[in-house]
Amino acid sequence: MSKSHDTLAQRLSLILIKLNNGERFTVVELANEFNVSARTIQRDIKERLLYIPIEKDGDYYSMASYALGKLNFEDIKNFATLIGTKNLYPPLSNEFISDILNAKLNSAYLIKNQGFEDISHKQKCFETMSATIIKRSPISFEYKDKQRTVNPYKLINNQGIWYLLADENGSLKNFTFSKIKKFKWEDDTKTFTPKKEFLEQVEQNNLNWFTSDELIEVTLQINNVVKEYFIRKDILPNQKIIEENDTHFIISTKVSYDDEIIKLVKWWIPYIKIMEPSYLSDKLNKILLDFLNPVK
Repeated sequence: MSKSHDTLAQRLSLILIKLNNGERFTVVELANEFNVSARTIQRDIKERLLYIPIEKDGDYYSMASYALGKLNFEDIKNFATLIGTKNLYPPLSNEFISDILNAKLNSAYLIKNQGFEDISHKQKCFETMSATIIKRSPISFEYKDKQRTVNPYKLINNQGIWYLLADENGSLKNFTFSKIKKFKWEDDTKTFTPKKEFLEQVEQNNLNWFTSDELIEVTLQINNVVKEYFIRKDILPNQKIIEENDTHFIISTKVSYDDEIIKLVKWWIPYIKIMEPSYLSDKLNKILLDFLNPVK
């Protein structure tokens, strides 16, 4: 590694230590301390330390209170090295660095039953949205032909589908990521204070708080052969057993996307079937028929 990159990693380490310890500083103060230009320090803060939850009050910068003291010396040294050398090693992308940092601070992601939705065509949007979650910065986008301005809390993967969990006008809602259009992060200096009750709901690490403007109520009949797994794993959001007998049990659940339930049922065939709504059952039957009778 070149001397210049050693110096950069050292400077970033020292800045991270200051932030982690709760210190406040101005760009001018850091520029004088490290004998570099104010422009260099501004680049450190706005580009190299983009994924650190840094807050600005007047001319002073500091770490967001929820992240104070959560990094140890080895974390700081490793993060500084990664950030300072990411241009030398292409695999060290912003997303990769963000993933590592999130594990130590307040994770931007919550994954329930990992899946394989392809969002590669929206990778830049996904990465930038991750940064807004870490920085607690409001965003705007178009969703179902309506302009929204929200405070983002989490990116959630549920049954293979990605969602954004966000506060819209005081209500905790989820938005299907693939349906988000015209995403904008207009002001990276503007931040919001997370609501304590929302953070507590998120920290429960389940989807009982997972809400939507258009929830779909689904009724499933499930063979008792797999009952223990379904009950123990709590696979379905807000699942409730509404009937039981010696051969099967019936569950009621609410989902916000057709493919949430379609993918799950396909995985558990022949032990599960959709009872209601009928259009979902018909949709699944068509998928299975198309699979069994492919077009030649």
